[in-house]
Amino acid sequence: MPKDTSIRSVLIIGSGPIIIGQACEFDYSGSQAALSLKEEGIEVSIINSNPATIMTDKVIADHVYLRPLTVDSIEEILIEQKIDAVLPTMGGQTALNLCKEAEERGVWEKHGVKVIGVDVAAIEKTENREAFRQLMVDIGIGVAKSKIANSFLEGKEAAQEIGYPLVIRPSYTLGGSGGGFVHKKEEFDHALKRGLEASPTHEVLVEQAVLGWKEYELELLRDSNDNVIIICSIENFDPMGIHTGDSITVAPAMTLSDRCYQDMRNQAIRMMRAIGNFAGGCNVQFSVNPDNDEIIAIEINPRVSRSSALASKATGYPIAKIASKLAIGYNLDEIENQITKTTSAYFEPTLDYVIVKIPRWNFDKFKGANMELGLQMKSVGEVMGIGRSFIEALQKACQSLEIGRAGLGADGKHNRSIEEIMYGLEHASWNRLFLIKDAMSMGVPLESIRKVTRIDKWFLTQIQELVQLETELKRYSLNNIPKDFFFTLKQKGFSDVQIAYLLGNVTEDEVYERRTSLGIRRVYKMVDTCAAEFAAQTPYYYSTFEEENESVVSDKKKIIVLGSGPNRIGQGIEFDYSCVHGLLAAKETGFEAIMINCNPETVSTDFNMANKLYFEPVYWEHVREIIELEKPVGVIVQLGGQTALKMAEKLHENGIRIIGTAYNDMDVAEDRGRFSDLLKELDIPYPKYGVAENAEEAIVVANEVGYPVLVRPSYVLGGQGMSIVINDEDLEKAVVKLLGDLPGNRVLIDHFLDRAEETESDSICDGEDVHIIGLMEHIEPAGIHSGDSSAVLPPFSLSDKVIADMEAYSKKIAKALNVVGLLNIQFAVKDDKVYVIEANPRASRTVPFIAKAYDVPYINIAAKIMLGVNKLKDFKIERKLDGYAIKEPVFSYDKFPEVPKELGPEMKSTGESIRFIKNLEDPYFRKLYKDKSMYLSK
Repeated sequence: MPKDTSIRSVLIIGSGPIIIGQACEFDYSGSQAALSLKEEGIEVSIINSNPATIMTDKVIADHVYLRPLTVDSIEEILIEQKIDAVLPTMGGQTALNLCKEAEERGVWEKHGVKVIGVDVAAIEKTENREAFRQLMVDIGIGVAKSKIANSFLEGKEAAQEIGYPLVIRPSYTLGGSGGGFVHKKEEFDHALKRGLEASPTHEVLVEQAVLGWKEYELELLRDSNDNVIIICSIENFDPMGIHTGDSITVAPAMTLSDRCYQDMRNQAIRMMRAIGNFAGGCNVQFSVNPDNDEIIAIEINPRVSRSSALASKATGYPIAKIASKLAIGYNLDEIENQITKTTSAYFEPTLDYVIVKIPRWNFDKFKGANMELGLQMKSVGEVMGIGRSFIEALQKACQSLEIGRAGLGADGKHNRSIEEIMYGLEHASWNRLFLIKDAMSMGVPLESIRKVTRIDKWFLTQIQELVQLETELKRYSLNNIPKDFFFTLKQKGFSDVQIAYLLGNVTEDEVYERRTSLGIRRVYKMVDTCAAEFAAQTPYYYSTFEEENESVVSDKKKIIVLGSGPNRIGQGIEFDYSCVHGLLAAKETGFEAIMINCNPETVSTDFNMANKLYFEPVYWEHVREIIELEKPVGVIVQLGGQTALKMAEKLHENGIRIIGTAYNDMDVAEDRGRFSDLLKELDIPYPKYGVAENAEEAIVVANEVGYPVLVRPSYVLGGQGMSIVINDEDLEKAVVKLLGDLPGNRVLIDHFLDRAEETESDSICDGEDVHIIGLMEHIEPAGIHSGDSSAVLPPFSLSDKVIADMEAYSKKIAKALNVVGLLNIQFAVKDDKVYVIEANPRASRTVPFIAKAYDVPYINIAAKIMLGVNKLKDFKIERKLDGYAIKEPVFSYDKFPEVPKELGPEMKSTGESIRFIKNLEDPYFRKLYKDKSMYLSK
C-alpha cells in the first residue's frame, strides 16, 4: 500500500529529560523519524522538554515545542495548528503513556488526530502484565507462572501459590523501576510494597523467577500488509536476572541452535501479529532454558527501544527511519534500502562481524548505592565494539568505556583477592566481566565460574583464550615476537598498551613502532547490512586486522570530530548535540566531515550524519591510526566533552593540528596553578587556593586559604570526587580517599565562598572579537554543582555592576587564552564582587540550552569560526526570548532509593529540561527560589 496522502502533518512525542532507563536512544529515534517524514513532504512538529538534544533543534523538525510533556501541552499544540497524526513510538515509555492518557481523555478524537505507528489497544495489551500473559496463553506461547496482584493480600496469595524465588514486575514502569527478585519469604513484604508503589496503577505481576536461563531479544519491523522481518537477534552475555539495559549484549546471537532460533523467530512474529493492527517497530524478549531449549516470552514493546538503537547501529539498518515510513502507510517492499540504494527495505540484514554492547555505570556518583545488578536498570550509558570476532569486539568495547582500562585485563588493574573475586562473580556488579578474567588468570576452573555466574560456557571459553595468549606472550620480548603471533594478538583485540604491560619495561609507542614496522596495521571494513552481497553506498566503518582495507581515502580536505564516548553523569547528550552541529558546519563549509565515536545511542553515530563514520573507541591507539589513514587538516576536540579534550595532549605531542583553541591555551585553563597566575596577571579576583600531593600538604594549604574549603582532583568532569570540608579531620579523609581513587593526581584546595551566588557565562571568541552567548544565574547557592543547579537565562537578580564585570572578565579571559571557538566560565558572586572559579575552553553543558532558549545556532557559528572559515562579524545574531528560560536538572534517585538526596559539588543529575516563564511572578519560579538551599550538603 502506498503512502497515506491524508497525513500532511505529524506530531512526534519525545521522551523528555534523560533518566536512567530512558536515555538518548530516543533522541536518535525521534530525530531519524522526523527527518524520514520530512523526506516525504510531511510537516513535522516535535514536543519534548529536553533542550540538550539534537531532536529539539530547528535542523530536525519544522516546529519544535519545548514544553512540559503533559496532555495539556499536547492539546495546546493541537489548537495552535492542524495536526493530522501523532507518532508516539519514538519517545520511549513517556510518549506511549502520554498517548494512552490523551486517548482516554478523548483528545485525539476531539481534534481529529490519527494515532500512527502503534495501536493504542496494543499498548494496553503489552503493558498490562495480566493482559499480556493471557494473550500469550491464547496464542500458544510459553510464559513463566505468574499472578497479578493489586493489593498486599493478593500479592501474598500469589507468592504462596507460585513459590520462591520470585520476580515482582510493576505494570507501566520503565527501566525496571520498582521491580526485583525475592529469594526468600522474609524479603517479600518489602519488595511487594515497593512494586505496588512504583506502578502508576498499583499493580504488580508476581512471577516465577527463571534465574540462570539465557536471555535473547529480537528486533522486528512489520508493515500494514502484515509482512514482518527480523532486523537483528541479540543475546545477553549475562543470564536472566539482570535488566537487559544493564547486561552485556552480543549481536548476532552466538549460542543459539538453529532450531531454537527458528522457533523463536516464529513465536516473535506470532506475538507481533497478535498485539494489534499497526505498522512499525517492535522489540521482543525471550528466555531460554539452557538444559532443554524451552522458550518463554518475557515481554514485547510495541515501539522502538534502547535495543533498536543498538540494532540499527549494529546492522546499519535504520529501524526508526523505516518504522516511521511504515507508520504513514508504506509497505516494506516499497521503501528503498538506505544502505545499498538499489534494493528494497524488505530484507533481513546479514552480519559478517560481531557487536558487543557494554553498559557504563556511574556508581561513584551515588555514595551508598546498592551496586548489585538486578531487575532494575542502573547504568547511565553504553558503548558498542565492532570486531570480526566476539573477543575482538569485547576488548574494543572495554577500551571504549573510559574507566581507565586498556582492554579486558592485562593492564595492571586486576583484582588479586580471591574472596572479592568469588563474591563478585556471584553478586553481579559493574565489574563482573573483569573479575571473570581475573578469576581465570588466578587459575579458577572454568566450570566453577560457569556454575556461579551461569554464563554460557562458549563465552567463558573465549575469555579463557585471552589468558592463554597472555601466558604465551610473556615468553617473548618485543624484538622477537613472531609476526604471526603479533598479528593474532591484534586480531584478538589486544591494545598496544596491553602488549606493553605484558612484556614489561616497554612503552605503548615502542609496541606501535614495532608492529607497524612489521606491517601490522588496522584495516577498515564497511558496515553494509548485507555481508557485501550488494554494493553499499554508506561510509560507515570499523577496524580490524586483515589484508583488505575497504575505507577509500578521498583527496578532499578533511576534518575529524572526536565524539564524547559513553554517556555518563557530567557528560551527556549535550556533547552529542555539539558534535552533530560540528559535523554539519564542516560539511556546509566544504570539508569532508569524519566522526569517531563508540556510543550506539547517539545521533552523531548515525550512518548519514557525517561524510564518514568510524565506529571506534575514542581511545588513542584507534584515533591515531584513523588520523594516519585519513590525514585530516585537523581534529576538533572542543565538542566532545572531557573525552575528546583529554586527547588534546597526545595530538599535540604527535604534531597533529587541533582545530580552534591551541593545546597550550587549553592546558592553562585546565591547570589550576597556571590559570590562577593568569587571573592574577589580568587583575581578576579568584578564591584563594593551593595544590597538594598528600594529606599533610593539604592541611597546611587549607589552613592558609581558610575553611570551609572545596577539595577536588585536577582534570576531571562533572565534579568527580569534589567535596566541601570544614575541618582538618574531614580534609584528611577526603584527600586520602581522592588519591586512593585517582592515584597520581594532584588535589586542589580552594577557599569555599559560603553562601555566594553562582553564575556562568558562555562565549564565542574568534581570536579578535568576543560574543557573549549567554549569562546564567543559578538559583541554588555556590556549593551545588552547576549541572545540578536550576539556572536562569538571562540573570534575574544580579546588579548591573556584576553583569558588567562578568562580561568584562569573560572577554579578558577569552583573549588571554587565545580562544578560537567556545569558552564557558563559572563565577561566584559574594557581596557584589565577582570571583572566577574556572574556565573551560570547550562546548559546555549549557550551550545547547542557551541556543534553544535564544533560538540561535551557536554551535554551528562556533564551529565555523574554529574552522577558520568565518569571523564573528560575518553573523547577524538575533536573540529571541520573551521572559526567562530555566534549566531544570532531573535526577534518577528512584533507581537508588538508599542514596541520600542532598546535593553538593559532585554532580548527580542525569538530564535536564527547559521551562519558559514570562516573569518572576511565575509560581513555579517562586517555589524553586524558596527551596533553593534545601538540598545543599557539605
